[in-house]
Amino acid sequence: MIERTLFNADHEAFRDSFRKFVEKEVAPHHEAWEEQGYVDRAVWSKAGENGFLCMTLPEAFGGSEADKLYSVVQMEEIARSGFSGIGFGLHSEIVAPYILHYGTEEQKKKYLPRLATGEMVGAIAMSEPAAGSDLQGVKSTAIKQPDGSYLLNGSKTFITNGWHADLVIVVAKTDPSAGAKGTSLLLVERGMPGFEKGKRLKKLGMKAQDTSELFFDNVKVPAENLLGGPAMEGRGFICLMEQLPWERLQIAIGAVASAQAAIDGTVQYTKDRKVFGQAVAQYQNTRYTLAELQTEVQVARVFVDKCCELIVDGKLDTATASMAKYWCSDLQCKVMDECLQLHGGYGYMWEYPITRAYADARVQRIYGGTNEIMKEVISRGMGLGGR
Repeated sequence: MIERTLFNADHEAFRDSFRKFVEKEVAPHHEAWEEQGYVDRAVWSKAGENGFLCMTLPEAFGGSEADKLYSVVQMEEIARSGFSGIGFGLHSEIVAPYILHYGTEEQKKKYLPRLATGEMVGAIAMSEPAAGSDLQGVKSTAIKQPDGSYLLNGSKTFITNGWHADLVIVVAKTDPSAGAKGTSLLLVERGMPGFEKGKRLKKLGMKAQDTSELFFDNVKVPAENLLGGPAMEGRGFICLMEQLPWERLQIAIGAVASAQAAIDGTVQYTKDRKVFGQAVAQYQNTRYTLAELQTEVQVARVFVDKCCELIVDGKLDTATASMAKYWCSDLQCKVMDECLQLHGGYGYMWEYPITRAYADARVQRIYGGTNEIMKEVISRGMGLGGR
């Protein structure tokens, strides 16, 4: 295998530390969390106490000023272990960065330290019942009132961390007649009158992830809760486009780590499992299948590691991130299907890790923008215009 050069000794020491945290605080409980449909809130507090939330934030806001590669390590460990209920990545590397990059100084001081400790859980509400990958199709409105506040109306769905969320970045139209240029981002807190959480959605996979519907009925959002203040009104779509490359790369990072874990587990299973008097691993079909999968995952890992270098240097473009997201999530689903097949009937039993990994993987081709949309983005980057 090609030796990885992405991480230094400090990153690997952190990997060991976070892996021990997962083994102690997550592994014994995740099966129960899958049954109840959400992780216990205590794991957020424990992660905050150990410095595992919002690590890349400046120290002034409760972070460690760590580089993004520490977050990459964390994402890999969560994906490798298959504990898909843990929503740390979205909280720390999507929600918090929006506030850090675009928020006012007052917003940063108010929210970031509380996100870093786990006192608050963050979510971002983009998708709607009729607007998923098409963010320009958002129908939620936040109309400015005479006192400067915004009256928020609409609904969101498929919101990760939605049920636990204390703070939600809501994508809404402050000027519905202006299209994408009328989109803004609002900071909505748990307890604001008119803000209600719907049922936790029952999903094919990621059963411990508290994915929810959110409803906004004449929610009065104070003027100071417009992300970035007056200067950012109508600039929400630009913010979303600027942050999507990192979000999409995170999906690719998890896809590769999860696929490698599936291969590793299947190699061991096929060595142990005997059919017609010999180990499944001794059959040519098994060996060739796993060799093909390992080759493709190795290729994907080299590409993703390069993308990680680019994101640290601030050079990852939208088209390249879209390539990583679509290719790696497609590959992840292929790996899961082939590895499950090599498990035979046991691959269909929920208690086997490959079964849960198979179910968890499918959404990767959908969220963060469907893979069909990724191809559209890539083609436009090539100068190929669509309708």
